[in-house]
Amino acid sequence: MTTTPARTPSTAEDGTRSPILIGTAPDSWGVWFPDDPQQTPWERFLDEVVEAGYHWIELGPYGYLPTDASRLADELSARDLKVSAGTVFTAFHRAGADERQATWDQIHRVAELTSAVGGEHIVVIPAMWRDDVTGEAVEPGTLDADGWRRLAEGHDELGAVLEEKYGLAQQFHSHADSHVCSMDEILRFLEETDPQRVSLCLDTGHAEYGGASSAELIRRHPDRIGYLHLKQIDPEVMEVVRRDDLTWAAANKAGVMVEPPGGLPDLSEVIDELEQLGRSFFGIVEQDMYPVTSFHDPLPIAARTRKHLCGCGSRTRIR
Repeated sequence: MTTTPARTPSTAEDGTRSPILIGTAPDSWGVWFPDDPQQTPWERFLDEVVEAGYHWIELGPYGYLPTDASRLADELSARDLKVSAGTVFTAFHRAGADERQATWDQIHRVAELTSAVGGEHIVVIPAMWRDDVTGEAVEPGTLDADGWRRLAEGHDELGAVLEEKYGLAQQFHSHADSHVCSMDEILRFLEETDPQRVSLCLDTGHAEYGGASSAELIRRHPDRIGYLHLKQIDPEVMEVVRRDDLTWAAANKAGVMVEPPGGLPDLSEVIDELEQLGRSFFGIVEQDMYPVTSFHDPLPIAARTRKHLCGCGSRTRIR
């Protein structure tokens, strides 16, 4: 599986190739679900992405943006936007046949749409052991040996299906309150999955949330990094999260994800490590903001974040 992320390379104003293609996602406009009155309407999201200066987006939860490929392509083309990835949610560690079938049904829908509109990646988010809205525990917080085996086998199979059927690359996203969150869990996941089938969507915010170093992950496993979500956590809020064992739902409402450069990790350090690899990557701004207090809030944050990231590259420009 290739880890080169884009059909269209990024070229800086001085003619050099940039390793980072900066984009954004519905999450940065407070979108977690296909439909929710607390979420920014999809037309406004697309319009404000353009106003903030971005050219690449993720599709977000299936059903938020139009699912008819022709209509979606027209909406994107009218705004000069391109798609980097779709997103799916998996629970391969669970043994239930019905849940597995529902997961695969979702995967095929998202993969078909993503491929049809020119995306090359699927960001894969594992099921959380605590509900992402209520915080209620739905299963144990750690996996046994069989759970790890099912998890790895499921993602190896997923990588093969995405590549062979749709021409897409699987980018696995470690996540707060999931079974792959800490540094040890991320490293175990990499050890137990096929590097030809599974790459990481390195989410710098969620890695930091779990106590993992993004820069160290890049140094230790450069060939497994295929895609990025660039964001930060507020270290003071994170202290409370760890002290009080707050759920992801509660941590998000407390503002654990913060606008750069106000948090950790240092994104300049992360980007510097990426530049040394000599490959291109998507770096998607995906600041968890559900639910937004006002529909007027996301746009200025998105614009300021893009400006900040454009100043992080040490040797190349970022677009």
